[in-house]
Amino acid sequence: MSTQTLQRTALYQTHVGLKARMVPFAGWEMPVQYGSILEEARAVRTKGGLFDVSHMGRVYISGPHATDLLDWIQTGSIGSLKETRARYSLVCDEKGGIIDDTVTYRLAPDRYLLVCNASNRPAVLAWVDRWRKQKFSQTTIDDVTTKTVMIAVQGPATAALMDTLSPDKPSAMRYFSGADARVNGKKAYIGRTGYTGEDGYEVIVDAADGPGLWKTLMDKGMAACGLGSRDVLRLEAALPLHGNDIDLTTTPLEAGLERFVKLDKEFVGAGILRQQQAQGVKRKLVGLFPEGPQIPRHNYLVKVNGKDAGHITSGGYSPTLDRNIAMGYVSHEFSAPGSKIQIDIRGRLSDATVTPLPFYTRKKD
Repeated sequence: MSTQTLQRTALYQTHVGLKARMVPFAGWEMPVQYGSILEEARAVRTKGGLFDVSHMGRVYISGPHATDLLDWIQTGSIGSLKETRARYSLVCDEKGGIIDDTVTYRLAPDRYLLVCNASNRPAVLAWVDRWRKQKFSQTTIDDVTTKTVMIAVQGPATAALMDTLSPDKPSAMRYFSGADARVNGKKAYIGRTGYTGEDGYEVIVDAADGPGLWKTLMDKGMAACGLGSRDVLRLEAALPLHGNDIDLTTTPLEAGLERFVKLDKEFVGAGILRQQQAQGVKRKLVGLFPEGPQIPRHNYLVKVNGKDAGHITSGGYSPTLDRNIAMGYVSHEFSAPGSKIQIDIRGRLSDATVTPLPFYTRKKD
């Protein structure tokens, strides 16, 4: 895709001014790094960093059928979600394949904010609209992605920092909740979730207010971070990346996401997933500790006794663990922690050991 066709967030000029390296990502021109990817990752683990995640979809879904619609297209229970709370869930097709993974905030009894991945936003919008037309017509869909900015502020220092920018005391918010607030003197919506394994917030403001908020956060000591360090951090925390670790060819049960699937309710793909649960999955997403200096990359083959036994989905160097780590799908018989496998890295077999996930878990206060 040429750069002329890429979309830009309202923070684009801010990134250019900070001399970020901009790259095409999911149809957007986004910062991959401002300096050292590893230093950005370390800043988030030790203090705090901020990410422009405005490219991710933000869609309001409201109306008398909104709850039923979201319960139908998501594996998690949306009807039981209390106001101000948020839930991670999966959107599956009829075969149980994962269209996207999402976070849904319940704003009111019949009003929700659905946050989806940038690359899947068109597919999710089309999926929501399809079922709205077929079963849940009294529903309104309002995509505000390009009208707003979303900044993720992540790290152990962020709770105290956010209290200095908002009179609404964000530090008192529960994990996986959201609320309207004033931040940096502007109207905002704050969610307390994250995609790095750290405590943190997602702050949504009008697009025009984004550059000012970004500057204030940097002035407060938050490190500007790009997609590169975000990928390192999410891999350490074993948070799946759609397009790498999960996609339409994988199911939530294969990906180890069964805790986000409510099989006692009806939703698209539920029948296939119940059948898969009863029969057992044939492959599983596992963590791997590779040996040697070579980093396994996406789609590298996994071998056992010379035979194909799966493939790598994500791999990289972990600055927190100071070693290479990877995730991948392997045949169920080789998925137990401690199992020995080999990874075909550009024609050479490298030993690796299956290890429990996640690789990194933050210490709770």
